[in-house]
Amino acid sequence: MLLSILLSVTQLLTGSAGFIVGLVKQLGYLGIFVLMALEGSSLPVPSEVVMPLAGLFAKEGILNFPFALAAGLLGSIVGIAVDYYIGYFVEKDIVYRHLQKLHIKRESLDKFDIWFKRNGVAAVFITRLIPVIRTFISFPAGFAKMDQKRFFAYSIIGSFIWDTILMSFGFYALSVNNAVIDMAAIGTFGIVLYLVYKISINKISSSKN
Repeated sequence: MLLSILLSVTQLLTGSAGFIVGLVKQLGYLGIFVLMALEGSSLPVPSEVVMPLAGLFAKEGILNFPFALAAGLLGSIVGIAVDYYIGYFVEKDIVYRHLQKLHIKRESLDKFDIWFKRNGVAAVFITRLIPVIRTFISFPAGFAKMDQKRFFAYSIIGSFIWDTILMSFGFYALSVNNAVIDMAAIGTFGIVLYLVYKISINKISSSKN
């Protein structure tokens, strides 16, 4: 029952429920690693689905919680590194031109660029805790050639906190065997993530003025 509920929500959010659930179910930790690496490199794979699913599977005994968390974190680090080094070694205009193919607007990245220049290390850490936009800060950090040790240290800390929260949600809130409670938990969690996203976007947008 729990898996079918999460599957339905995933379908609504991403349209790729079968792919995500199937990959995690078949490949286990490797599937989590691959999905989070794709998410970390700004591809449209939602950590808000992958890591709660990993938490649910851990509760059901299919996966080990610490190992699944480690797989997700390692995947995030790989994806983050890809974006950072693209920004570090490739000219900004070339990066922006290719990102448009992923429906990432130049205007959005310009806002992140400005926000990063004003907040530096804090921007890297804070953004890792914001849904949807959490991966974009890697590009401005790369463009600015931010110190690699500091960049990865704050990125790893932020990603660890984020992944732990999402996995814990899947482990505890989606494992009560009560459809009403499950749906209420998913709905509440979704609203919270959306509010965090909207508030953060408004804050980042205001930094352009």
